[in-house]
Amino acid sequence: MIDLYTWGTPNGRKVSVALEEMELKYQVFPINITKNEQFAQDFLRISPNNKIPAIVDHDAPWGKHAVFESGAILIYLAEKTGRFIPTDPKGRYDCLQWLMWQMGGLGPMAGQAHHFRRFAPEQIPYAVKRYTDETQRLYGVLDRRLAESAYMAGPDYTIADMASYPWIARHEWQGQRLEDYPNIKRWYDAIAARPAVIKGFQVP
Repeated sequence: MIDLYTWGTPNGRKVSVALEEMELKYQVFPINITKNEQFAQDFLRISPNNKIPAIVDHDAPWGKHAVFESGAILIYLAEKTGRFIPTDPKGRYDCLQWLMWQMGGLGPMAGQAHHFRRFAPEQIPYAVKRYTDETQRLYGVLDRRLAESAYMAGPDYTIADMASYPWIARHEWQGQRLEDYPNIKRWYDAIAARPAVIKGFQVP
């Protein structure tokens, strides 16, 4: 059994989608970040960076084990199940580099676009333009990649796609239109139709 500590954010949905795709048994513990529950001491023992998501795997080979950071969790679950990460070295590194692209680029920049476009207490035009423009650039990178590949890491759906899809799902928050990126649109629609993705997006 895996304990999932999460909230309804793109980073949280990466892991609930992965758990559904990998058909793992899990139970959900909502961490309401709007009420600062991520700062509770019990949660900090699991996720010392006070961020969701985090998991506790009660069935790790070495005993109960906690993992925080969504990218690390995806790698952990993929290696635990042997699913959604290529086993050949080239395919594995193709998958990991696109996962890191999401972790270091798409997620942080789109997240800043969310903040300054929707949640900042005052409108700061420079910040809105900076993060919207950088998100647009990253969408262009992804669209060009998907022009030559069915999925981000190659012909098969992997944890790289699971990591990026929840961020693209909030494209309107980022000032982006999927109609401007036909290859992303094709990829997005294919993933959106997956039963595990639909179910994972309902968590918590």
